[in-house]
Amino acid sequence: MPNGNPDGSCSTGIPAEGKPVDTSKPTTVVGTGTAASCTFAALDAAVKKGGIITFDCGPAPVTIPVTATLAPPATNAYANDPPIQIVIDGGNLITLDGGNGVQILSWIHTGSFQKNDDTLTLQHISLVNAKTTPTDAIPACPPANGISNTMCSTGFDDGEGGAVDMRDGSLRIIDCYFGDNQAALLGPDTGGGAIYMQAAKNPSYIVESTFHGNKASNAGAVGMLWAGAFIINSLFDGNSAVGTGANNDQPSMCTCMNNGQNQTGSGGNGGAIYKDGGDGAPLTICGTQIRDSSANEFGSAVFLTADGSNAKLILQDSLLTGNASPITYWNWCLGVSTDNPHAAGSTSCSPSPVNTTFCDAMGKSCTMTCSS
Repeated sequence: MPNGNPDGSCSTGIPAEGKPVDTSKPTTVVGTGTAASCTFAALDAAVKKGGIITFDCGPAPVTIPVTATLAPPATNAYANDPPIQIVIDGGNLITLDGGNGVQILSWIHTGSFQKNDDTLTLQHISLVNAKTTPTDAIPACPPANGISNTMCSTGFDDGEGGAVDMRDGSLRIIDCYFGDNQAALLGPDTGGGAIYMQAAKNPSYIVESTFHGNKASNAGAVGMLWAGAFIINSLFDGNSAVGTGANNDQPSMCTCMNNGQNQTGSGGNGGAIYKDGGDGAPLTICGTQIRDSSANEFGSAVFLTADGSNAKLILQDSLLTGNASPITYWNWCLGVSTDNPHAAGSTSCSPSPVNTTFCDAMGKSCTMTCSS
């Protein structure tokens, strides 16, 4: 089955950044024509080298077990290194499998915050069964000053990006499949069952790709923190945000500090897609279907909090159906939760969707409008 939304037709088209990269002159070819030659060691060496990576594993589909997290090169923007382009092209035959225990790819620009122009493109490839194991546990908060502190955040402060974790740079996902990947399952500020993007200078692009059965505390499939993205002609199916209690700063309910706050709640926002941060960068969803996703708190399909910035949620030519959440606050469209107006000067916090349909948790009672 082809990747992406089978009915996807973003009327504004696919920008150049969302189109496949020409890989006819690869830097490295993994494999020598047989499935047996396509080893993890060969893949790891190719990814560490960077450039354009393709595969020659024979005519049949091949799964490569990923036994350690792959780390593509990253430049130092503060040292004025020239930006690099990395491409991993699976030719619609390659699956990278994390074996339910390994994060597949980590692309971290150490210390860089919205500074870097590097680009990483994954195209025509599948990433499945990846898992990020968190280690930074939130300490228990004992009762104090007459407050029980049972509402304080629990879980973890790390463990983002089940399959892909990136910091800065631009990520481009084109004709890919992400299935059954898992990030940390409990924590107020962690998530991204398939992908987590943070502190990015440039927007990322997710085009004609499928996300199925991924889960995390927040952002069952794709999470963004101080990062923007264009999500075009893609399909999100059965993803879930499984944390609980959302996230708030409440000194009257929690006397302990975590992440610089008297933090309460432990996630559960953004069943499929989640964006947080005061970067002002928009999240544009066009020609995309988000279905049968769930969140224990806000935004069973999409959650966006702008943190006082002008970050907009743009919904166009899309279908959101069968997404379940018990929370109705900020739920301006069925399955969509946001705290920011769509247009400058608007007196409403409701997005202004264009040619987009919202159906209830049963896939019924559909509407093309949002409340104000």
